[in-house]
Amino acid sequence: MRARCHCRECQYFTGGEGNDFIAMPEAGFRFTKGAPKGYTRPDFPGAATREFCPDCGTPLLTRSPALPGALILKVGALDNPAAFEGPQVILQTADAQPFHHIPEGVRAFPRFPGM
Repeated sequence: MRARCHCRECQYFTGGEGNDFIAMPEAGFRFTKGAPKGYTRPDFPGAATREFCPDCGTPLLTRSPALPGALILKVGALDNPAAFEGPQVILQTADAQPFHHIPEGVRAFPRFPGM
């Protein structure tokens, strides 16, 4: 799934924008070089673990207890981010800032679907 999330946590993580990502099965992914570092907020129950390059700090992916067996790959970490081709769904629009662009014609949800 190709998506963009506008929750406050993603805004903090990206420096203010929404977070473009590809959600995919863990089994379909592997690192080809090195191993990432991870960070999980200790003050946030059920917090996701954010993984990043230990050499340059580039955000790579997120693993969430809410999505067991899946990972959330950051589009900016791709060698060819144009392969993303834009989101299929926009999440957490209730937290979007006035300067965030929500593309017309893309399914959008004020929270995660089902919440």
